Amino acid sequence: MSEGELVFPLKCSVQNYAWGKVGKESEVASLQKAADPSWQIDESTPYAELWMGTHVNCPSKVRTPKGSNLSLKDWITQHPEQLGDPVRKKFGDDLPFLFKVLSVNKSLSVQAHPNKVQAEKLHKNFPDVYKDDNHKPELAVALTPFKALCGFRPIKEVAEYLSKIEEFRAVVGGPNACKLISASKTLEMPLQREAMKDCFASLMKQDPEIIQTQLKLLINRLQGLDSDGTDSCNFESEVLFKLYDEFPGDVGCFTVYFLNVITLKPGESMFLEANLPHAYLSGDTMECMACSDNVVRAGLTPKFRDVHTLCEMLDYTGKPANKTKFTGKSTTEGGITVTTFSPPIRDFALKRFQTEPGCNSLRLPALPSPSISIVIQGNGTASNSTLESTLPVNRGEIFFTSVNQEITIDVSSESMLLFQAYAAV
Repeated sequence: MSEGELVFPLKCSVQNYAWGKVGKESEVASLQKAADPSWQIDESTPYAELWMGTHVNCPSKVRTPKGSNLSLKDWITQHPEQLGDPVRKKFGDDLPFLFKVLSVNKSLSVQAHPNKVQAEKLHKNFPDVYKDDNHKPELAVALTPFKALCGFRPIKEVAEYLSKIEEFRAVVGGPNACKLISASKTLEMPLQREAMKDCFASLMKQDPEIIQTQLKLLINRLQGLDSDGTDSCNFESEVLFKLYDEFPGDVGCFTVYFLNVITLKPGESMFLEANLPHAYLSGDTMECMACSDNVVRAGLTPKFRDVHTLCEMLDYTGKPANKTKFTGKSTTEGGITVTTFSPPIRDFALKRFQTEPGCNSLRLPALPSPSISIVIQGNGTASNSTLESTLPVNRGEIFFTSVNQEITIDVSSESMLLFQAYAAV
């Protein structure tokens, strides 16, 4: 890499969280191996997340033929003008986004992310727990069928579960259950949100022994329904059994009756705004977010649980499952489909480029922001006016592009799938 090159490859690292897919089953590990054949996959190790960006927890490095210890953050510090004026004025001299690939085997915690004001307050009061003062809205775009809990169900659905499932009523408390069932028959949203909060908070603060006892009763009852040929799918038994198997006796298992269960097909997405409760369950996904690692957890985790904070910050508005999905805008021209996912925030946006068989050229237009791109599928070479030679861009390759730089990729494979993250300035 010469001094004047404004497009260059990155060396990125993985996080081995316990919930990740193990060994070669992990798309994270597979991508890392494809980018660096010398990198060894341990078949007993979970590979959960591939991080692309400048966040201090797992910073990317500038990759050169001779190797380099120069972090992307340091390169940006040396060349802040390559962020572009819009990014610098809005966010300062750093990337405002963090880009990831996730491979989920075991369910993640029941969690939400604070808004900017909440994040600053949490960081000030509890800096050892909440180490960022930034918000963390997230966008997930599925690579494989991707299942998650996301957002509160419509209150009528929760009321129906409370009516049908005596164990669920027992853990939220009879008076709370009656209040929610009654609220579900009105059109008063404040009353509905209050009833939902009372029930959810009561569940999350319930005596663990009561939770364990009622869960065991419910699991045994649903397994009995399955064994005698009765269809128990109306009780979300498949997801409940998975959660119980992974976290036996955990209060988070009951959240399946509060939160929507959704499955994204490859290319579909969801936007997780501040204070939206969620838990990823399984599958592989791209994820882009504000540059933050703030998470407030309250179930399905061995990590610190901040039940009070989570219950106070959540948005208790019930919405249908299909309303939790986020629709990108797609255009197809010259054998290339470009889908742009642009949530209502400025920190990030994401483009998905998919070429059809026979398309041998892909152009990444210049942007008023720097970007990070990753090749998920396909092979080719990239050229740019500042490059002294072409840049190989094969599966797993990750590269940084400075502001206002166009890239042309000669596609040598049958097709190519590429994602590009950038700031929406």
